[in-house]
Amino acid sequence: MTSTHQATLERSRDRHDLSAARPRRAPVRERMSWAIYDFANTIFSMNVTTLYFSVWLVSDLGASNTMYATASAAASFLVILSIPVLGSISDDQRRRKPWVIGFTLLCCAATALIGILGQHQLPLIGSEVRHPHGAPGAWHPNLGTMFGVLAAFAIANYAYQAALPFYNAMLPELVPAEEQGHLSGVGTGLGYVGSIVGVLLVVPFFNGALPVIGALPARTMSALRHIVPYTDAGGRVSTFVPTAVLFLLFSLPLFTLCHDHGPAPRGTRAHWRRAFREVANTLRDASGHPGALRFIIASFLYQDAIGTIIGFMTLYAVKAVGFTAGTEITLFLVLTVPAIFGSYLYGELVDRFGAKRCLALTLVLWVLLLIGMVVVPSKTGFWIVGLLIGLNFGGVPTAERPVLLSLVPDAEAGRYFSLMLLSARAAAIVGPLIWGITVDTLEPRVGTGLAYRAAVISVIVMFVIALVVLRRVPDRRTQPAV
Repeated sequence: MTSTHQATLERSRDRHDLSAARPRRAPVRERMSWAIYDFANTIFSMNVTTLYFSVWLVSDLGASNTMYATASAAASFLVILSIPVLGSISDDQRRRKPWVIGFTLLCCAATALIGILGQHQLPLIGSEVRHPHGAPGAWHPNLGTMFGVLAAFAIANYAYQAALPFYNAMLPELVPAEEQGHLSGVGTGLGYVGSIVGVLLVVPFFNGALPVIGALPARTMSALRHIVPYTDAGGRVSTFVPTAVLFLLFSLPLFTLCHDHGPAPRGTRAHWRRAFREVANTLRDASGHPGALRFIIASFLYQDAIGTIIGFMTLYAVKAVGFTAGTEITLFLVLTVPAIFGSYLYGELVDRFGAKRCLALTLVLWVLLLIGMVVVPSKTGFWIVGLLIGLNFGGVPTAERPVLLSLVPDAEAGRYFSLMLLSARAAAIVGPLIWGITVDTLEPRVGTGLAYRAAVISVIVMFVIALVVLRRVPDRRTQPAV
């Protein structure tokens, strides 16, 4: 018997064993604790990767777009090096939860480290800093002076991304295939609630106020800064430690209530050498699952486009549209509200009309809305387009998980989610760098507004190509993978 045939039989036996061990529908406490993790991790993604870090780096400290893009690319490179192998090992042992816990703890620690290093190694300057300490004449925001903070951000971003394929692979263990769109939509919707809650709980450490309500009493702020360390300085540098604390706190339900179903017996060896081979085998075996590899390629493109626009959208609002630094927090808080309802709506649409159709719809809407962002440069236009982007934003994470699960066996979901993340992260090295180089090259020649709009056009092109590739992915609607 050939080794390839033997491996196929082993995987088939694993799928049978796993299907027998996995409940058709896990208890409510497990399903909800899984969904709440989306609430937790979007606190990090909203506060760190969307709102505060890029503007702190570029606007407050004077670093370049390319420097921020390089730090993001470093995180993606770490994902490329490690996650497919770890996903293969996770499939061998049929354990997802320990990886989610480990990477979450690493993300929280590195996020807190950004705030600590930022206050010890860098000038305290920028919007809402309570007692600014100006940069000395010899100080410049280059790779040498910024290395510690950039490294901490890269590790935090890496760990955040690294937890996701293991988290996604838990989905088929919790509900049957025909309910995955609903639970995925609930998780995504809770994620946007987490974005709002995270912003509201962290923004007082930035400016001592709440959106719409205004400044908080001095006694309240003094108590908050006393409870949470490394927040007394104010400004964006004081938002990272509270974000880390909140991410950890809201991850505890998954840590304590959610379980792996049908794990391999404790002591099962992790076959590291075979895991490395399985990375190549996953690409080879994808040809046996029609549409799987093509879908991975499509995700390469649209995830890169989404990651790029979200990573730089705050800078776009401040630099290109003219929002006053600090007011973009209220803007993105409001734009997140429709994402909650949109995610739930997409979850219902996925179960009714099929995940692939819904994924194609959300990509078409991304293209149209970004075109609107380019051609309507006013603040009013940005508000309108932003609200519609918020309504559409949950479509991709809600639909793509059921699409992939419809194309591959449940027992192999971990390595295919890892491969999808690998492809997206490989592209994410390119997308942000294209954005950064485009803006830094064009801005001195054509001005800030046109330079940033040219960068948005590059993102539109990614979405269009992703749509073309997605057209030939099979539409299997809610049929379980076998």
